[in-house]
Amino acid sequence: MTKIPMEVDVTGRIYFADNLEVLRMLPGESVDLIYIDPPFNTGKVQKRTQLKTVRSAKGDRAGFQGRRYESIVVGTKRFSDFFDDYLTFLEPRLTEAHRVLAPHGCLYFHVDYREVHYCKVLLDSIFGRESFLNEIIWAYDYGGRPKDRWPPKHDNILLYAKNPSNYVFNVDEIERIPYMAPGLVGPEKAARGKLPTDTWWHTIVPTNGSEKTGYPTQKPLGILRRIVQASTRPGALVLDFFAGSGTTGAAALELGRRFVLVDNNPEALAVMARRFDGIEGIEWVGFDPAPHQKGEKQRSLFSAPATNGG
Repeated sequence: MTKIPMEVDVTGRIYFADNLEVLRMLPGESVDLIYIDPPFNTGKVQKRTQLKTVRSAKGDRAGFQGRRYESIVVGTKRFSDFFDDYLTFLEPRLTEAHRVLAPHGCLYFHVDYREVHYCKVLLDSIFGRESFLNEIIWAYDYGGRPKDRWPPKHDNILLYAKNPSNYVFNVDEIERIPYMAPGLVGPEKAARGKLPTDTWWHTIVPTNGSEKTGYPTQKPLGILRRIVQASTRPGALVLDFFAGSGTTGAAALELGRRFVLVDNNPEALAVMARRFDGIEGIEWVGFDPAPHQKGEKQRSLFSAPATNGG
């Protein structure tokens, strides 16, 4: 695979690969901001069968010196794929994320209410509790409402700084929001708006809006725009190694930042190929976007045959 840091004329690099492999080849302290929205723990049932082997003249297996053995099922264990396996999956990736993050960099970790507490403990162990800055609540209002509990209508975003004494936070660059009671603050403040708090009310991606890509877990551009505005400077390098539909790259591109995106789902890469069609300076590693693009503006980028980089 092609290595980073990227050349200055490269806007973005998109990998079709296992994100752990990509993370391990990135130089240390080379990324200014990391945002990830890993797959939420699905809770799928796994099954493991325990066998006991005993000697038997009628056994179905041959062993030492031709002796016969029979396998007897002594039990089957089923378990839900909950946080133990989830954290085992995340830990090496988050450890590498800490390594590649620049000294002034931040990590935004997007998760849901079921896993956030376990993930915070894991992140505290990797980054240090003192590096935890915020738990941001993204609140929305859509979908069904169960009758047996309070309807869950929010996601959690954990914010960590590599160095809690020295990190980028561009308070003056953050897009302000309207006051709920503008008459109480005066016309000047009302016109300027106020800074968002750690609770972000933002709609999901509208099903009939121009932003919609069709990717099932697509996150709103407004959420990523706010994160990139706050925690990077122009020209910074932004990494998302659970890239999905590529919204992190779209926000970085809009705000004059460079990006690295990684995903191992070919459907995600196809969505990103369409989303970044016509954008110059995008490099694709392990994936040929041409079949998914019109290609009028991109041909010069793909003059050489695409390689199946692993």
